[in-house]
Amino acid sequence: MYHHMGNLQIHADILKSVEIETGTNSVINGGLGGSVRFETKEARELLTDDARFAVRVSAGAADNAGRNYSVTSFGLLSDDVDFLAYYNSVQRDNYEVGGGKILDQDDKVVAGTDGKVRGLEGDVSDALVKLGWNIDNNQRIAVSYEAYKDEGDYSYRPDMGLATDTAITNSLQIPLLWPTEFTRDTVTLSYDLNWGGHSTLKASLYSNTSELYRDESGWSQSPSPRFQAYAGKVTGEAKNSGFNVLAETFTNGLFGSEEHTFTYGTDYVKHDTEYDLVISTGGNKHSEESAKNLALFAQDRVEFGNGFAVIPGVRYDRYDIDSGTVDNDFTEFSFSLAAEYQITNNLMVKLSSTELFKGPEISEVFVGAGLDDKPNQDMEAETGLNSELSIAYEGKVAADKTLRLGATAFNTKIDDYIFDNAAVPGGQPRETWKDNVGDMTVKGFEVYAGFAFDAFSMQLTYSNSESDLDAYSQYASLDGARLEREQGDTISADFTYQLSQYNLTLNWDFMVVDDVAAGTDLYGADLDNSKDGFSVHNISAHWQPEAVANLHVRVGVDNVFDEFYASQSSKNGVSFHPVFGKLFLMDYEPGRNIKASISYQF
Repeated sequence: MYHHMGNLQIHADILKSVEIETGTNSVINGGLGGSVRFETKEARELLTDDARFAVRVSAGAADNAGRNYSVTSFGLLSDDVDFLAYYNSVQRDNYEVGGGKILDQDDKVVAGTDGKVRGLEGDVSDALVKLGWNIDNNQRIAVSYEAYKDEGDYSYRPDMGLATDTAITNSLQIPLLWPTEFTRDTVTLSYDLNWGGHSTLKASLYSNTSELYRDESGWSQSPSPRFQAYAGKVTGEAKNSGFNVLAETFTNGLFGSEEHTFTYGTDYVKHDTEYDLVISTGGNKHSEESAKNLALFAQDRVEFGNGFAVIPGVRYDRYDIDSGTVDNDFTEFSFSLAAEYQITNNLMVKLSSTELFKGPEISEVFVGAGLDDKPNQDMEAETGLNSELSIAYEGKVAADKTLRLGATAFNTKIDDYIFDNAAVPGGQPRETWKDNVGDMTVKGFEVYAGFAFDAFSMQLTYSNSESDLDAYSQYASLDGARLEREQGDTISADFTYQLSQYNLTLNWDFMVVDDVAAGTDLYGADLDNSKDGFSVHNISAHWQPEAVANLHVRVGVDNVFDEFYASQSSKNGVSFHPVFGKLFLMDYEPGRNIKASISYQF
């Protein structure tokens, strides 16, 4: 919808599972960087004992800053039909940064600020209704409807930080806050099937419509006629619809000694976007784009009974796009091959390579849905190869002690990398378009060590990644550039201790991120794009009193030491704009945040 928003409109307390695959390691999921699958809870999973109906209420508050409550009712309408109804409300306030001061690039307090990031205060509501029918022991069908709404007076570019928003606001003499409303309506129909005793199938059909509205009449306050022309009411819509089928069949091999697990299916998604601007002084602007992708895939896991397995796969994609930049269709076969060896019951090693494919994307809705994009009919789809080597160990080092060790190294090569803000060769200053700018390589590794002893468990992780662009000759100035969101070396740790006699769980986690030195990057700050390192500590406790069944109390403190920082995966650095001058880009993160929540099911 809009890159400056940066919101994730999902509430964790209604989720059953989140499956995250980092890196494309299978033909089952397309794209360049991996996949995420969310699944919401079902009534039968929430009911306790022999209950046929229950209600769960939850409320929480945080001093930095906001509060929320939710109500969930669920139950059985019959032995085969179940329902779930969920409502969640969040009142979000402007939070205070670490140290209580909004600082600029010279560590001076930004004039007119009081330590709080303005333009974040708003209200969010989310309702979900889900109805399921167990047709028989092997079949289930479910339908759900979700309505989401987020509204408030928000800053125009919250991802760039209050220092930048304030500088632009003062330069153009326009409001800092803009009335904004985001809504999303989703309908999903799903079907689960077990057949033959050795096959399963999951299918879903969905339609998701997001709408964004902003009152931009405030542009009329600018003394510049150029910016007054933007004054008006802006609306945008993005509709994502499609279906997916994922099936799995287990069978013995032709030679009797090997076993096959076939995973196969199809995935179809269609994106339709629209943008409308009703200009205050008269007239309007309209644009729309569309794209669709149909994929067929099949994968076979062949186990030979000696700990060795080989996993070949093939995927076919057909991608069609009709946008302001390109009107074309692309087809591609992608192959994958992995080998896995269970050396002992405790030690496993895996090597995999997967070909990549991703067509050019349509533009964001709120930047015009391709309205002013420069055509580039020669743009190619991105392809490439992701290769990974991983090793994992888990075993007992004593009767009640478990050790976990692992490491993964990866190399991702993306050919014909698409940069959305490439300078047009031979064009005017600041004239940009979407184009293939070269071949991008991203490589790195992650190592971890975990230990569990009785009621105590911990895990320590270290990760590193680097990116490098081998630019085409017409984009020689970008040669050697890295991705703007590149993060420094990162150490993270998690410690958990369970006091079972009190039904109490204690947790401490922290993350230490190293500096990133200045260098050439894509679309980053042009005066100083170095990034400061930081460390953040969080503590929490979860108590389930034995005397009150189904009561859960959680308390915690995020950013315990009130660190002043910005995530290196967000905006950082100092840049120069020909209209606004020097801008300090810092997407300030919240300072110390004391929080508590309570939930009860009855």
